[in-house]
Amino acid sequence: MSVLKKLAVTAISLAAAACFAVGASGYTSSTVITASAQSVVTLGSTSIKKATIKLSSTSVTYTGKAIKPTVKVTYDGKTLKKGTDYKLTYSSNTKIGTAKVKVTGLGSYSGSKTLTFKIIPKKVTGFTATSTQTTVTLSWDKVANCTGYRIYRYNSSTKKWVKVKTIKSKTTTTWTDKCLLGSKTYKYRIKAYKKVDGTNYWGKSVQVNKKTSTATTPVAKNGELTVSGANIVNEKGKKFQIIGMSTHGIMWEDYSDILSKSSLKTLRDDWGVNTIRIAMYTEEWGGYTTGSTYAAQAKKKVNTGIKNATSLGMYVIIDWHILSDGNPQTHQSEAISFFKYMAKKYKNYNNILYEICNEPNGSVTWSSNIKPYAKKVISAIRKYDDDAIIICGTGTWSQDIDDVVNDRLSDKNTVYALHFYANTHTDWLRTRFSECYSSGLPILVSEFGTCNSSGSGGYNSSQTKTWLKLLDSKKVGYVNWSACDKDETCSAFVSGTDLSAIKKGTSQLTSSGKLIRSWYRKRAGLS
Repeated sequence: MSVLKKLAVTAISLAAAACFAVGASGYTSSTVITASAQSVVTLGSTSIKKATIKLSSTSVTYTGKAIKPTVKVTYDGKTLKKGTDYKLTYSSNTKIGTAKVKVTGLGSYSGSKTLTFKIIPKKVTGFTATSTQTTVTLSWDKVANCTGYRIYRYNSSTKKWVKVKTIKSKTTTTWTDKCLLGSKTYKYRIKAYKKVDGTNYWGKSVQVNKKTSTATTPVAKNGELTVSGANIVNEKGKKFQIIGMSTHGIMWEDYSDILSKSSLKTLRDDWGVNTIRIAMYTEEWGGYTTGSTYAAQAKKKVNTGIKNATSLGMYVIIDWHILSDGNPQTHQSEAISFFKYMAKKYKNYNNILYEICNEPNGSVTWSSNIKPYAKKVISAIRKYDDDAIIICGTGTWSQDIDDVVNDRLSDKNTVYALHFYANTHTDWLRTRFSECYSSGLPILVSEFGTCNSSGSGGYNSSQTKTWLKLLDSKKVGYVNWSACDKDETCSAFVSGTDLSAIKKGTSQLTSSGKLIRSWYRKRAGLS
């Protein structure tokens, strides 16, 4: 029925019942019994489930005590009264998690309805920030009774808050955001969370803003690099030239010593180098694919180099240096595993570039071998790092960039490697470069030498300068081979140099080293 009525029905009945008992003597007797009864019967009521029930809050901060948010119950425009029309029963309402309140109808209302609300961790307090030109360090007070914290950074381009770090220990109360632009204000939010029965309960966020100090390092000035057209550009969209030095094979002799913080600083400040390329050979003696011990050593050296370069605000190229293996598909599975590890580890860095196959050579072709390999490795990298620049080698020791022009990879942040040695690769390769660049192919000279392609003999300063002038005119970057003291023409340092502590100036330099340092210094405005 649409309108509730309580009908009181009074039933009064008088009944006389004669109970006749026949005795053994044949006499008959009777007993008259009269009874009256009056009762009130409820014929209908409204289910409380039909009412509108609202909690004052569905998310309440943990206090350590029982939490009872107020409840408002209305039906047909009328606010019902607690204790008359309904009663409340709270449960699981002390600890962080999902709490319940049961609303049970009284009087004219029947049945019950259960609502839930969340009890969330306390808000983080003491949230502060300090900065250098490339980092912001966040600190906060420990939140009791939580599992950990999540940190977000505001992306001014997308105008969205982006998750940058999840900390899984409540006792960890500091985190450093690295590889930032100098002289820029960054915004951060943090919230505590508690994991209960597989569900995370998130506290309210608090915010802090911090401006990095004046930019002086390459990364602080330029930020993350991307590909635009035929060039690499900085975070502000301005064309950026990689001016770099490559290590020799980091598994040999003391060649990895150049990755010391002291030597990298000298290359940065005295030479004008903005990028270090870490050459990790694959199949040669001691290479990454020659045994698990060597692989572990190589990873450790790469990680050390990245740590030191990052602290100096320099860019790093992680070079999977195939050479004698020729076909990059030979060790494709190892390459995928290696780059997955690196991409996962450095996905939040903005100074890392991945060179996935140094110099494919022999009978390999772009369409049959290099491109299929690249697609697999790039997919592995992009699973973790979706925006770092990837450098892909080309055929014939990274000279066949013309094979790529009409058959490019779909990844938009990939550049194609061109290698030259000045006394071997002259006008014909420069013409190829110019034509490919004009077609819009993004190119990086990730390795060049001042001599014959063997690395020894044929030092040619004139051809080297011709190359560098051309590349400078297009603002295409280049990386010199090599920052080592091996007894060969292309080495920058004389044999016996302590690569862990190279000196400023030219006293330790070969002819090649002197030429490259002089050119780089002019490009960097140091002379």
